[in-house]
Amino acid sequence: IIVDDDDSKVWSLYDAGPRSIRCPLIFLPPVSGTADVFFQQILALTGWGYRVIAVHLFGASLGGFLAQKFAEYTHKSPRVQSLILCNSFSDTSIFNQTWTANSFWLMPAFMLKKIVLGNFASGPLDPEMADGIDFMVDRLESLGQSELASRLTLNCQNSYVEPHKIRDIPVTIMDVFDQSALSTEAKEEMYKLYPNARRAHLKTGGNFPYLCRSAEVNLYIQIHLLQFHGTRYAAIDPSMVSAEELEVQKISLHASHEQEEQ
Repeated sequence: IIVDDDDSKVWSLYDAGPRSIRCPLIFLPPVSGTADVFFQQILALTGWGYRVIAVHLFGASLGGFLAQKFAEYTHKSPRVQSLILCNSFSDTSIFNQTWTANSFWLMPAFMLKKIVLGNFASGPLDPEMADGIDFMVDRLESLGQSELASRLTLNCQNSYVEPHKIRDIPVTIMDVFDQSALSTEAKEEMYKLYPNARRAHLKTGGNFPYLCRSAEVNLYIQIHLLQFHGTRYAAIDPSMVSAEELEVQKISLHASHEQEEQ
């Protein structure tokens, strides 16, 4: 999608799934990602009959923050029906870089990439997590200086979510128990901000669970969207995936968790 008069700004968008669905699921990537980092979700969910591309928003890290801000800005004329916030935050001050936000435009691309890579996990990792990080590093390398500078500015300039404007929107908070760029304090703040939100905790997954723990993430997305089945806001044709099939998947996931703990 060209978003500028001189064709200098182009957004990549993947629209997959039944075009008859009027209320799709939209994914917003983190600072280091592009639209294709959600390929695991696009492949799986569209195969089950969901339309993935605005009303249900899945945002990871910065994408989650922007999803909240979009819902906040449009609260008088609602455009968002629900939010799934993965490893996300509600206040940019948690990064303690608000004072440098205006200087990102002056930094060369390699320095901006170094800042982002500083939040990536290091040390021994399981193969899935290592592959996920390699994929995100590749996506990071595809971003130019202006793209990185704008994303980091959004990520770090002084801004916060006003929860009272979006308190009626169903929310699922998805996070991990192992190491990630999100601090425990930031997670607790999200829980306080959305006391009625559903919580989807993953034992492991790091910064990019949608890549390395895609089966669990996809199941939590389905569970979140189940509440809209049979309504005008359904992201799926109800005949494509039944509640019984989803229950079988939940049991299968529970069994896999028990095996991991043994």
